[in-house]
Amino acid sequence: MSQDTESAVRGDAGTGGRDAESALRRVLTALRHDPPAIAGTLVLLLLVLVGVAGTQLAPAGINDIDVDNMLAPPSREHLFGTDELGRDVLSRVLVAARVSLQVGAVSVGIALAVGLTLGLLAGYYRGWVDTVLMRCMDVLFAFPVLLLAVAIVAVLGPGLLTAMVAIGVVYTPIFARVTRAGVLSVREQVFVRAAVSIGTSDLRIMRRHILPNIAAPLIVQTSLSLAFAILSEAALSFLGLGIQPPAPAWGRMLFDARGFVTDAWWLGVFPGAAIFLTVLAFNLVGDALRDVLDPRQLTVSEARRSTE
Repeated sequence: MSQDTESAVRGDAGTGGRDAESALRRVLTALRHDPPAIAGTLVLLLLVLVGVAGTQLAPAGINDIDVDNMLAPPSREHLFGTDELGRDVLSRVLVAARVSLQVGAVSVGIALAVGLTLGLLAGYYRGWVDTVLMRCMDVLFAFPVLLLAVAIVAVLGPGLLTAMVAIGVVYTPIFARVTRAGVLSVREQVFVRAAVSIGTSDLRIMRRHILPNIAAPLIVQTSLSLAFAILSEAALSFLGLGIQPPAPAWGRMLFDARGFVTDAWWLGVFPGAAIFLTVLAFNLVGDALRDVLDPRQLTVSEARRSTE
């Protein structure tokens, strides 16, 4: 093994660490100077707080029935009003935040883990491995997102766990494609060839030399997919295929509110606003991360600075 080859591999490891620190600084700087991103981050932090402590923050039990206050409008006693059974809408909205966060995190985690693995294998080994794996992903990608999720839930049965698995499967092809594209662009770099030439194992090359260099687009895709996963969970719950009553879910609350649009507007407005703000916050943060971490955006920014 030549000293130049070994130093090239070692030098890349040091560069990867510096690049990670530089990327983190760019992200923090961008978030600090981007008002929409700040607003989105604050909303997400609030959502996490509500998801963790929703039961303690709720002013009433989520299934406490009060027949004397059925369909009561918003008031001091019930800030978001009550539903057709007299249950406090604010309490149910707060507790339902945990469901949305749980579904979003677990389903995107499934999609990221499976898609990352398949994308790494397809991009690194190429050939028939790439062909077989990507054709399978193309088949899944050909189906509309909600239709495929509904089909999976219909086979496995409705429920929270099933919804997580269905949404995870639906978004797996996206992560597989993003990962494969990144691997193909990194695989022929000098430091990867150097690692191969000195006999480094494929697993170590993927873990230490390829994965750190494709992390940026995966981070961006994860933040954006979280928004769509929460929206997909709301759609499944609206169709009665997600979390089952009496447990609260924003989508299910919208389904229950459909018959009271004119008589009790608050039943649909507040859970709908929660979905809207959550998805918007994830999109704002995702757009900020994309502007910072996307190499194409960096090239445009550098070109603009050079002309000023």
